[in-house]
Amino acid sequence: MIPLGRVFVLAASVALALLATSVRDATAEPKACGEVQRALPKPKQRDGGRPPLLIGDSVLLRGVKRAAATGFEVNVRGCRPFVEGVRIVRSRRRAGTLPRVVVLALGANWVVPEREVEWALAEVGDRRTLVLVTPREPGGGSGADARVIRAAGASHPDRIRVLDWIAFSRGHLGWFYGDGLHLTPHGARAYLRLLRRVI
Repeated sequence: MIPLGRVFVLAASVALALLATSVRDATAEPKACGEVQRALPKPKQRDGGRPPLLIGDSVLLRGVKRAAATGFEVNVRGCRPFVEGVRIVRSRRRAGTLPRVVVLALGANWVVPEREVEWALAEVGDRRTLVLVTPREPGGGSGADARVIRAAGASHPDRIRVLDWIAFSRGHLGWFYGDGLHLTPHGARAYLRLLRRVI
């Protein structure tokens, strides 16, 4: 029979090992999500040479170069929450480099709160257009995030343009990998066809 003191020491050791593992995992998460990927279009676009700004998450990771070739300035990072996109918009506005068209293609991994959509609209201002893309839910389909975005578009039709990726992609299972979110090469091309509507 193992003495009670040794059982306590063994249990404490296991707990510390699990804690250390969880700490390592927590600190490793941003690296797993990847670094920011940026790309600029080669030709000069309208708006005084400033192309539309496209801010995205992991859904766009395979389409960065293609989006830039389409005419967007692209800023993409995996695991990006909506609020991070709004902060980028705020930073660009303060720097005086925010273009007339700003696209937020976010919501794949996080929620899209109504208050953050309103914040984004305030940062974009009334002389620019905010474009919001409805995000598919894991497994495909629509959800609360899409409802928030559609409602914002209905409330501010003169300032917000909604690109309904959910409706556009309905029935096209070949555009997605197994999670129903991330794009196959065919899906990436289709996504860019939708985004071109704002250029």
